[in-house]
Amino acid sequence: MNLKKLFRPKSLAVVGGYWADFVIQGNRKLGFKGPIWHINPSRKSSDNNKYYKDIKDLPGIPDCVYIAVSRDLTVNVIKDYASIGTGGAVCLASRFSETNSKEGLLKAKELLKNSNGMPFLGPNCYGFINYLDNISVWSDQIAGKQTSKGVAIIGQSGTIGNTISFNQRSLPIGYIISVGNQTCVTIEDTINYVLDDKRVTSIGIYAESFSNIKLLVKVLRKAKEKKVPV
Repeated sequence: MNLKKLFRPKSLAVVGGYWADFVIQGNRKLGFKGPIWHINPSRKSSDNNKYYKDIKDLPGIPDCVYIAVSRDLTVNVIKDYASIGTGGAVCLASRFSETNSKEGLLKAKELLKNSNGMPFLGPNCYGFINYLDNISVWSDQIAGKQTSKGVAIIGQSGTIGNTISFNQRSLPIGYIISVGNQTCVTIEDTINYVLDDKRVTSIGIYAESFSNIKLLVKVLRKAKEKKVPV
């Protein structure tokens, strides 16, 4: 699974309103240099903010898309972005498999099918902050600043990640990643990815569950070989 465009995008698209605004604000704070295209058909563009009505209006193909719309719309929107070759997505919406309901489980399967191999975080997650490359695909206010190397914090809970981002200790943080329901990208996949980033000095995991124990053992052995503490 190639996660580079997801976690280190050169261009971003955000879909939605209130929650999508946090992504715009976070990237302005961190100093992301790439284009950010905001899709919201109900908003009018202004001198300070440009909005696109539809995916067809975008001037290019985003490396990563942040999807902050309802559950049912998320299932449809992810198909659109997968179809144009987007590198990855973050899905904020809840009421999927975490409900353990028949409808929620079916929607999770539909979301995975519609992603058509495009990796995505979530659903039911905040996303990630990449302090190493000044990128925020995160649905809340952020704290912290750019660093050249640091710890990768991986967990299911966005709230825990958000709390950690406000720490004022001398701990450089490279990534904060919320995986949510792990319908596609799992904690194990994420550990594997950050181990290939030489700027990551150690890995912190806050897990409610693991999806693939064999892969977990494999990536922990990889961490040992690379001498990256977990």
